[in-house]
Amino acid sequence: MAYLPQILFIIALGFSIWFFTRNVKRLRRNILLGKNTDKSDQRPKRLKKMLRVALGQSKMVTRPIAGFLHVLVYVGFVIINIEVLEIIIDGVLGTHRIFSFLGPVYDVLIGSFEILALLVLISVILFWTRRNISKIKRFWSKEMTSWPKNDANNILYFEVVLMVLFLTMNATDYQLQLNNAAHYNQAGTFPISQFLLPMFDGLSNATLIVIERSAWWLHILGIFFFLNYLYYSKHLHILLAFPNVYYSRLNPQGQFSHNETVANEVKMMMDPEADPYAAPEEGEEDMPEKFGASDATDLNWFQLLSAYTCTECGRCTSECPANQTGKKLSPRKIMMDTRDRLEEIGENINKNGEFKPDDKQLLDDYISREELWACTTCNACVEACPVGIDPLSIIMDMRQYLVMEESAAPVELNNAMTNIENNAAPWPYNQQDRLNWVQEN
Repeated sequence: MAYLPQILFIIALGFSIWFFTRNVKRLRRNILLGKNTDKSDQRPKRLKKMLRVALGQSKMVTRPIAGFLHVLVYVGFVIINIEVLEIIIDGVLGTHRIFSFLGPVYDVLIGSFEILALLVLISVILFWTRRNISKIKRFWSKEMTSWPKNDANNILYFEVVLMVLFLTMNATDYQLQLNNAAHYNQAGTFPISQFLLPMFDGLSNATLIVIERSAWWLHILGIFFFLNYLYYSKHLHILLAFPNVYYSRLNPQGQFSHNETVANEVKMMMDPEADPYAAPEEGEEDMPEKFGASDATDLNWFQLLSAYTCTECGRCTSECPANQTGKKLSPRKIMMDTRDRLEEIGENINKNGEFKPDDKQLLDDYISREELWACTTCNACVEACPVGIDPLSIIMDMRQYLVMEESAAPVELNNAMTNIENNAAPWPYNQQDRLNWVQEN
């Protein structure tokens, strides 16, 4: 019976790792359903950008209040989790505060953890207030209903509970140290939890141990649960923000990518020695690749990675001029819809072993044509994203499909393209008349 807590802990740890690994494999499989794209260039520049944007949070602080609070939660989350390493070792070995041999260093660590826990607690409460009482507009858009809204609040509640359990665990531990209870040797400093001691005044050591052990177990089990909740939550960005920023675009924002199939066709047209009727070489497909994207799997893997990375913060939508003027477009919704469709495809594969046609696609079933054509291609959404997501690239790929596969461009755009073809300009004037305005008074 003496080893029962260790056995139960190892079972909980093992199950948590197995479930997390399973979800990571599914996540990777879903992302790799996208087309290949080469992101192996300019590695030093990519690494520098990742350290500045993902680690340094440089784009978060462009909005000072939210940015500062996020940095506090981010730093607290990273540093406090060092304490999780000690809890895991204690749980497996049956020890208690195994790192206490570090002496003064350990005191500084525990004291720092407590201060950060308090700052995280304050920040999370302010975040909840901004979201639910102040009701900041970007958190109450039409796509932020049901699960997205509940998910954001669930994360905040989780973080409050974890921080309270951490401080409760330390407070009861400190009281047991003061009581000279067995196995509770003097270790650590408790600048915050010491103020909780009056709550436990007069309790017996047996009762304090029950409270301390309960808080310890609930805290670590809560962390295991949170780790596996990430896959189903917008907080997956905790894991994916770094690779997403690393692989994000380095080209100037106004530079659009070209379709390789179209480029190859143009090159062949410009080559006087090319035979347009020649059979394709070995290894090449007879039929040309689909132009643009109508479903999630037509996008490239980085676009799908970005869909999972989206934090649903709404900065992109709040900066979008089309959205601000009442248009249907929301760049955040574009990313959320892409992720939802990809998850639907993934569940289809989980159920059937392979994808079975479901008569659905990203275009029309998730993202409407009105949304796509409302975009002004200004790149405001791309510039605003704190983790390097590019909703515009998805919009442009889907537009390309509409134009090149369905010939479904708006009348205004068709007229402009016709004028460019006939007059070398988007205006309906003959080339010989294009400078007549100079003669006008």
